[in-house]
Amino acid sequence: MTISAQTATPRVGPKALLKDPAFRRLLFTRFAASWGDGVFRAGLAGAVLFNPERAADPLAIAGGFAALLLPYSVVGPFAGALLDRWDRRKVLIFANLLRGLAILASAAAVGFGFGGIGLFSLALAAEGISRFIGSGLSASLPHVVPPPSVVTANAFATTIGSVIAVIGGGCAIGLRALFGSDDAGSAYTTAFAVLGTLVAAFIARGFARGLLGPSVVDEPTNPLVAVARGLADGAKHAWRAPSVTAGFIALFAHRASFGVSLLVTVLLMRNYFTDHGLLRAGLPGLGQMAALAGAGLLIAGLLTARLIRRAGRVRAVLGALVVAAIAQSALGLPMVLPCALLASFFITGAGQVLKLSVDSSIQLDVADEARGRVFALYDTLFNITQVAAVSLGALVIPDDGRSPGLLIAATVCYLVGGAGYLLARRRTIR
Repeated sequence: MTISAQTATPRVGPKALLKDPAFRRLLFTRFAASWGDGVFRAGLAGAVLFNPERAADPLAIAGGFAALLLPYSVVGPFAGALLDRWDRRKVLIFANLLRGLAILASAAAVGFGFGGIGLFSLALAAEGISRFIGSGLSASLPHVVPPPSVVTANAFATTIGSVIAVIGGGCAIGLRALFGSDDAGSAYTTAFAVLGTLVAAFIARGFARGLLGPSVVDEPTNPLVAVARGLADGAKHAWRAPSVTAGFIALFAHRASFGVSLLVTVLLMRNYFTDHGLLRAGLPGLGQMAALAGAGLLIAGLLTARLIRRAGRVRAVLGALVVAAIAQSALGLPMVLPCALLASFFITGAGQVLKLSVDSSIQLDVADEARGRVFALYDTLFNITQVAAVSLGALVIPDDGRSPGLLIAATVCYLVGGAGYLLARRRTIR
């Protein structure tokens, strides 16, 4: 199957890829959307978790994570089936515009003091729409770069996009300091995220129709039937590629562990840690942690493609799981602020290596007509895993976040994920 006229070209690096106007446009669309995501999520987190007008116990925090993550699971199957049927250019335009409306509605709800199901439902809508954007960007990438460069391009685009999301979160913290930490200030901060969605829609509008695929449509004529079978088809195509199935196992182990450590960290920052010199507790502390996580993402993105080429994907994935397990236990268990900040660097960087490895497996080992559905399945299982881990952890964790048992369980999860990855890689397709 021919993806583009570039398929016969050799692998090129990010500097050469940036000369391609189509790749640049897709990249800038991702950057604008990622900045908006960072502002929205940090603004909403500040409104729910660090607002003096609201209280947040572990179960409330778990509910907030569910509001941000469950849309990936609920909307994912629909996004996958429709991305393999609709012009992805139109998806990127209209999904960004709809997300902007949902962001403004969420900001208004914060400003009027709404909480609970009302606020979470609006956040669910905003994040659910973002699934079309994220999955559409990932499924479109092989149409603007040659296949030998997909790993490099994906590592570059995904990593810089994640760093820009962190920058967006930092902007939200700055805006919060400007507007205030009460409901009104939180509403103004959250509303700023709409700028990212508008810019992303404007940039995506410049693509030629049909350029981003899908090249082949193997969906039923009835779109409802197409949506209904999206998950099953995604699972079938993922199962046919052992590299994809194995990557799912490794990445899900990371997301479960990461979800637990994130819950622990938020509670420690809110209720246990105190300022330590230049290091800060509370929301500023989460901002410092996000900055270190962003550094981990950036370094991982710069090194992953080279690491995969030299060591192979299997060793890269296993090495990342081991690094994350060591960081979780050696730096997380002491539960002191400096170690927790350092742990965020290593755990997030290792997680980025895992994600980039799985993304490249899907982009290279799954046919284009099914790629959107596999990414949707990936999003669905990926986030159900994290929400389940956070919810179970919230049932047993104390309010101050000090729970060595949870961190030990998270460490073991990484090791189990590595064993499962090896077993799945050795599976033969019959």
